[in-house]
Amino acid sequence: MTEAGWMAQRDDAVPEDVERLLATVPEWFGRPESNAEYIDDARTMETWTVRDDSGRVVGVTLVSHHFPQTSEIHFTVVDRSVHGGGVGTAMVEAITEDVRARGVKLLEVKTLGPSKEDPNYARTRHFYEKMGFLPLEETDLWGADTPCLILVKPVANTAPGE
Repeated sequence: MTEAGWMAQRDDAVPEDVERLLATVPEWFGRPESNAEYIDDARTMETWTVRDDSGRVVGVTLVSHHFPQTSEIHFTVVDRSVHGGGVGTAMVEAITEDVRARGVKLLEVKTLGPSKEDPNYARTRHFYEKMGFLPLEETDLWGADTPCLILVKPVANTAPGE
């Protein structure tokens, strides 16, 4: 449980919750085609949620495991009504502990890069950096108008060569 009292857990896929949460933060998720993909991904990807006292989902994170050494936070959305309250922190901390227990060494996340000025994504980058993620590279993976920043977080203490 985090300082704010939120607890994240691995949960069943919740595409309806993802759709509802996306609608609360259109300044981050304003592309219908991308939103449809996230909603679809919630049907098949490992899903982590945070629920309020009534059981309502207020945060969702989808995780993929690319290799035994690396996992990725594919997508995170938090209901605007609880922004800044520790929901995102609870999910990242729980996922970090889970992947660490699996033997993962690096946790990755991608977000809009700093070369595209956007105050909302500046907050996103600040959040991930506060959670221990380090900027690795900005690429044109998503196209020239949407620079992709890859951030990584070391999650296992290992000796060189392990």
